[in-house]
Amino acid sequence: MALQAGIVGLPNVGKSTLFNAVSSSAKAQASNYRFCTIDPNVGLVDVPDPRLNKLAELVVPNRVVPTQIEIVDIAGLVRGASKGEGLGNKFLANIREVDAIIHVIRCFEDENILREEGAINPVSDKEIIDTELQLKDLESVEKKIQKTEKQARIDPKLKSELDVLLRCKEHLDKGKSIRELKLSKEEKTAIADLFLLTDKPVLYVANVDEASMHTGNKYSEILKEAVKNEKAEVIIMNNSIEEQIAGMDNPDDKQLFMEEYKMTEPALDRLIHSAYRLLNLYTYFTAGVQEVRAWTIHQGWKAPQAAGVIHTDFEKGFIKAEVISYDDFVRYGSEAACREAGKLRIEGKEYIVKDGDIMHFRFNV
Repeated sequence: MALQAGIVGLPNVGKSTLFNAVSSSAKAQASNYRFCTIDPNVGLVDVPDPRLNKLAELVVPNRVVPTQIEIVDIAGLVRGASKGEGLGNKFLANIREVDAIIHVIRCFEDENILREEGAINPVSDKEIIDTELQLKDLESVEKKIQKTEKQARIDPKLKSELDVLLRCKEHLDKGKSIRELKLSKEEKTAIADLFLLTDKPVLYVANVDEASMHTGNKYSEILKEAVKNEKAEVIIMNNSIEEQIAGMDNPDDKQLFMEEYKMTEPALDRLIHSAYRLLNLYTYFTAGVQEVRAWTIHQGWKAPQAAGVIHTDFEKGFIKAEVISYDDFVRYGSEAACREAGKLRIEGKEYIVKDGDIMHFRFNV
């Protein structure tokens, strides 16, 4: 279940540099010109999880497989993209396909890196992106309103759907994003087919200079203040340094490099974990001699749905799940010891999987 997070932002803010740092399977071209990234680069990113390492240490399997998130590096947006300026239509179509947005904002000064918008201004940069996405969403909502108004005259049941659409239009007209409207699950069915850009959850990356990577700077503080009402995380990082760390194959070299910059962990780890939380994801594990593996599910999923991530037959023919909590597995050291201590539970179809569960499914097809 590879969910997608799309990296967006104005040209030359450090999007492709960040992509190079987070992606373990693809390298984007990072250059100082406007449309360096034309087609979206896609890479699978391992989700760092010390629990997986601990399970591997206890089980000693033949292989260890982490769970992953798909990161998409999308072409830089420019003012007027909603009307097709630059690569606007292509860019916006790419965003429509992702589950969440990682919005990179320039929070550093460098006269050698072009900036068409003038002086460094993180709030203005954010607003340019927001406005273009809102304008595109407004276009989509208005089209559906026209269609639904006609249908509602014949079918009164569509009146509630029309009411939601009109609220969305009013909200977008005010220059606000749909995610701030806080529609209920039932209300969201009215716009589900539109895949609105401003309804997607957002995580902000403040790309700062080297001297500010631990503390942030005046630009990152301005950005934090601007998004405080969005309940969105702001990750402060220096994308170039993160790219260098990620490019090192030797763990000792990587550790020395991080010590030189007084880093206890790559900022990328925080970014990936934040993206994972943003998408409301959980991890469960399967653990055996052949393989210890992490699997991604949505919070609230029941056991059969979780089994379906491994194979659709597991969900179709689900009988029951054997479940051990992560803490119990670590405390007792093995599945056999947990079973003997009565810490292995048999759960049925209504069991809601918890983050960190170690599971074994029984099924019949």
